[in-house]
Amino acid sequence: MTLYLIILVGITGHVGFNGSRIAMSLYALELGANQFTIGVLVALYAIFPMLLAIYVGKLVDRFGTLLPVILGVIGMTIALVLPPLIPGIPVLYASITLLGLAHLLFMIPIEACIGGIGGPDRSAANYALLSMGWSVANFFGPVIAGFSIDNIGHREAFWVLASFSVIPILILAFKPELLPKASPRTKKDQHGSVLELLRIPPLRTFIIIGATINSGQNLFQFYFPIYGHSLGLSASAIGSIIGVVAAAAFVVRGLIPFLMKSMTEATILTYAIFIAAFSFALLPFVSNPYALGAIAFVLGLGVGCGNPLSMSMVYVLSPPGRTAESLGILRGTYNLAQLVVPIAFGSVGTAFGYAVVFLSNASLLAAGGLLMRKMHLPGAERSSK
Repeated sequence: MTLYLIILVGITGHVGFNGSRIAMSLYALELGANQFTIGVLVALYAIFPMLLAIYVGKLVDRFGTLLPVILGVIGMTIALVLPPLIPGIPVLYASITLLGLAHLLFMIPIEACIGGIGGPDRSAANYALLSMGWSVANFFGPVIAGFSIDNIGHREAFWVLASFSVIPILILAFKPELLPKASPRTKKDQHGSVLELLRIPPLRTFIIIGATINSGQNLFQFYFPIYGHSLGLSASAIGSIIGVVAAAAFVVRGLIPFLMKSMTEATILTYAIFIAAFSFALLPFVSNPYALGAIAFVLGLGVGCGNPLSMSMVYVLSPPGRTAESLGILRGTYNLAQLVVPIAFGSVGTAFGYAVVFLSNASLLAAGGLLMRKMHLPGAERSSK
């Protein structure tokens, strides 16, 4: 029951954040922003997470999970109500920046405590379940945002997204013991450096692998609203197609425990990168919304493997007492890519068009997949933490 309640907290807290991506992009387009401006706005999601993820992970390891999660939910709520209260593009910069910081405070504690529930042998299954929860939120967030925009307006959609924050606040108010306290730490754990963690080759490699796949998903979430808007698709259609990625991710994450019976984590992730690359290569040649939905489903099968397997391996490979710190490095790497990708590809899209953006990303993913095939990365043994 504890596992499922924590996942419920994660889902309901994540809906508003993930829906904000499409709401912010389409609201900015409504206000007259160009592709580069939207790229900068989306990149701001990653500023504080990139700079502070490791520090937040250390704090969670030391002080526990409850307070950061509560602060994160409150911060996301405030950030989501700023655009309707203070209309205009300038406030979007502040709102998105706060959303990124608050979401970091919310995510790392939940991801850190999930892995050990039921024992270390359950880490991969637990992270698969948590990632299925993220997929549920990733589906409903854009869909709710899109339909809200079409039916009640851009600014009003933010109130709808913010309302989901009430649920995790109520759950934690009635069950504050749901989130575990900090694990005991040795003197060595307390003074270890980030470089010590990055010197662990398998840990470093899985962090890079996870960031590579995550960057593809981030590009789709950032750039598809712009591409769909150029094709004349409605906000509902754009949100639904983005939601299809999450639906596919939900499906493949449910299959991970079965896939791992015959393949290692590295093998699964290699196939996932090639599937994602193939999907991006198809996108610029398709304008039919149903065909785009089919491509989005295939893309979701690829990127859906990245998050749970990366988190599971980072959890398993991190030293005792430094799990959240290691996950902070993973999250920081994700956000470094999230910072660079929108600005870089927003500039490319403005200069050269949509096709170059999608094909360039397909090439980068394919190159990453080819490099991974040359690596020999067996699945790590599950050990007690």
